[in-house]
Amino acid sequence: MRISNHPGRLALSHTQLESVIAKRTAELRILSQRLLKVQDEERRKLARDLHDSTGQTLAAIKIAVSFLQEKCKQDTGVSALVSEVALLADQALDEVRTMSYLLHPPLMDELGFTCAAEWFIAGFAKRSRITVRANFATVRERLPMNTEIALFRVLQESLTNAHRHSGASEVTVCFQRYPETAILEIRDFGRGIAAERLVRLREKSAAESGVGLAGMRERLNELNGKLEIESDGQGTTIRATVPVIATSQWARSRDSRHLVSLQTPFSQSQTSHAEV
Repeated sequence: MRISNHPGRLALSHTQLESVIAKRTAELRILSQRLLKVQDEERRKLARDLHDSTGQTLAAIKIAVSFLQEKCKQDTGVSALVSEVALLADQALDEVRTMSYLLHPPLMDELGFTCAAEWFIAGFAKRSRITVRANFATVRERLPMNTEIALFRVLQESLTNAHRHSGASEVTVCFQRYPETAILEIRDFGRGIAAERLVRLREKSAAESGVGLAGMRERLNELNGKLEIESDGQGTTIRATVPVIATSQWARSRDSRHLVSLQTPFSQSQTSHAEV
């Protein structure tokens, strides 16, 4: 293979190579964003199927069991067995309902991000036994659905990570809506992230950051937003910032509702910073 020593040809080849790399990178990002959208649609469909099919089946079983309980009152042994079946049916129904709502909470479609987030936080605190202090700004306008879904997934993933990795007993969540941006911030008061790990996170390596963090980043990239991590020995903060100026007119055209606010203290700390 003969390589030309002509500077102009080498420069042209280098420019062409950069163009190909940029094109392929853009194509991969589009593919990744499409996969996230497909995932959201599958979650919505699965949640609906669990609620409408499996949930209704379990509800029918509960009704049938209640009739059996009435028929078997005089037989103590059979009555105890039927009562146990009823308890198992209740447990299964609760688990299916919780799984359905976690996949795609109905409140997201009906009332928007804030109400869905408050519901999720309440359930998370109950399941994890972690104290969560929330502060949500009261807003009249809803954000576009893709923005609300992105913020909800960031909240889900951040609280899940705090539960699994931080060792924290307390977490704060703050959501603020400004004229040009919406900011969601989740802070745990746990062990924090090692400095070496933060350095690797700055490199935005999907393998290093994990699927959850990579998914959050892609969702926010699609919205021209950014994801930031701050961490020290006193805990970790995840901050998602999304521009809303380009979508405010679209949002005003929607039939929005006044969302309920949780008014509780939220604290921030100045810590080492890594944008991811």
